[in-house]
Amino acid sequence: MALIHERALVSPSARLGEGVVVGPDAIVGPEAEIGEGCEIRARAVIDGRVTIGPRTRIGYGAVVGAEPQDLAYRGAASSTRIGADCVIREYATIHRGTQEGTATEIGSKCYLMAGAHVAHNCRLADEVILVNNVLLGGYVEVGFKAFVGGAVVVHQFTRLGAYAMVRGQTRLGMDVPPYCMATHTNAVSGINRVGLRRAGFDEVRRRRIFRAVELLCRSGLNRSQALERLAGEPDFQHPDVEALAAFARSTRRGLCAWRDAAAESED
Repeated sequence: MALIHERALVSPSARLGEGVVVGPDAIVGPEAEIGEGCEIRARAVIDGRVTIGPRTRIGYGAVVGAEPQDLAYRGAASSTRIGADCVIREYATIHRGTQEGTATEIGSKCYLMAGAHVAHNCRLADEVILVNNVLLGGYVEVGFKAFVGGAVVVHQFTRLGAYAMVRGQTRLGMDVPPYCMATHTNAVSGINRVGLRRAGFDEVRRRRIFRAVELLCRSGLNRSQALERLAGEPDFQHPDVEALAAFARSTRRGLCAWRDAAAESED
C-alpha cells in the first residue's frame, strides 16, 4: 500500500507500487507509473508520461516529466523514464521528449544533485552523477559512471563517454571521449585515473587507455589516421580501446582537443 500525505494531489489514474511514499503538496499526474519503494518528497511534481523504477527518491520541489523547453514542441505524446535506485535531489528538473513517441531516459543508480537540469531527449546511462546546477541541453548523452561537476553547461547533442569526468564550471560543445578528464572548455587533459581505479581498472588497463587517448587527441593525427593506428596496433586490440574508437567514429560534434594541465594553470 502507498502512503500518501493528506495534502498531496495524486491522480486516481496514477499507478503507485507497494510502499510508495508521497509527501505533502506533491503532485502526481494521471499517467505516472511509480515503482515500489519510491519516495516523492514534499512539493515535487510528477507530470506527463513518467515511469520511475523501484526505490528511487524524488527530492523536495523537483519537477519530473514537464513539457520540454523547446520551441518545436507541439504537445506530442512523449515520455520520461527513470531507472531504479536513483536519487533526484531538490529542485532538479527533468523534461520529457519533444517528438511523438520519444523519451528522456535516466538509467539506474544515477544521482542528480540539487538544481540539476536534464533537458528533453537526454539519455543518461547507469550510475551517472550530476553535481549541483549542471545544465544538460537537449539530446545530450552521458555514458556509464560519468561524473559531471557543479555548474557544468553541456550544449545540445553533445556526448560524454563512459567513465568521463568533467570539472566544475566547464562548458562543453564537443564530445568528451570515454575515460577522459575534461578540465577546460572543449578540452581534455588526460584520463580519469581515480575514477578508473575505483571502478577496478588495473594499471595495465589504465596505461593502455592513456596511450590510446593520447594517440586520438594529442598525436597531431587527424581522427581517421588515429583510428587507423588504433585498429592496426596489436596492443590496442582490447575492448576498452575498441569502445573508445567506436565513440570517436560516431561523433557528430567532434572530440575535445588535448590541453595540458600546465598550460591551463597559466590562464
